[in-house]
Amino acid sequence: MTDAVIIERDTLRAIGLKHILTGMFGLRPIIVSGIDCLDRLNPDSSALYFVGVDDFVAALDFFMPRRQSVVLLSPVAIRADVQSVDPSAPESVIIDTVGAILRRREESSEPVRGSLSQREIDVLRLVALGYINKEIADELSISLNTVLSHRKNITAKLGIRSASGFSFYALMNGLIDPSAPRR
Repeated sequence: MTDAVIIERDTLRAIGLKHILTGMFGLRPIIVSGIDCLDRLNPDSSALYFVGVDDFVAALDFFMPRRQSVVLLSPVAIRADVQSVDPSAPESVIIDTVGAILRRREESSEPVRGSLSQREIDVLRLVALGYINKEIADELSISLNTVLSHRKNITAKLGIRSASGFSFYALMNGLIDPSAPRR
């Protein structure tokens, strides 16, 4: 069972981070030397990805849907929606920062799967792929009124009103493949 994936080309730095994650927080991280093998990884869905900025940018398609589980190894916060740890900071600061990240993860629940039913996720996914309400009803073998009810519930839960907003949300939360054909 893997709790964290360290994607770091500097082996010594990766070993140091692994030591902190294991010794201080009881995590079970694995070290990966680059982004080339990301597709072969099968960590737990709740795993954290510790990654350098260059690898993050090089594999945006992989990391953006998982951005809530990404911790950038960067002295500067590159994106407001992605957490970061300064690898050049003193050990105590790194430990405090990682501890705060882990506490926030424990306190927050995953928004899509925590608040939407599976059927609402199915409807959201189809809207994001460009299906109209009648096509969604046919695809899921439900009535048009049921589709409208699910869309109303999704809007109430997420505060998203437009099909483009649904698409963006689905893309950013890994519900659709960025390379999937649109209708």
